[in-house]
Amino acid sequence: QVQLVESGGGLVQTGGSLRLSCVASGRTFSNYGMGWFRQAPGKEREFVAAISGNSISYADSVKGRFTISRDNAKNTVYLRMNSLKSEDTAVYYCAARFGGLTKYSYDITHWGRGTLVTVSS
Repeated sequence: QVQLVESGGGLVQTGGSLRLSCVASGRTFSNYGMGWFRQAPGKEREFVAAISGNSISYADSVKGRFTISRDNAKNTVYLRMNSLKSEDTAVYYCAARFGGLTKYSYDITHWGRGTLVTVSS
């Protein structure tokens, strides 16, 4: 069983940066595809980024601004967010899927509780 705990959310001005972290429990972290999803008020949860081995995928809306990375020795996945926009405001969820990455929330097997990112102008 994998438990995920996010941190790093907060309030930031438009154009600013934040780095989210997600620490996973368990001893088989490297076997999981890891990702980030987000959910804005009144909207469905959407894919942001995912990483598994050497494979990385981003949503079009964040390409060139966000960077996902992982440190298997620390059981941690990161999301570096630059050039933040008001439309990036959402609760960001860390996600894990055994065996590889996915863009689809229905494929996710483990979720964190989320961390709120608010981008203000």
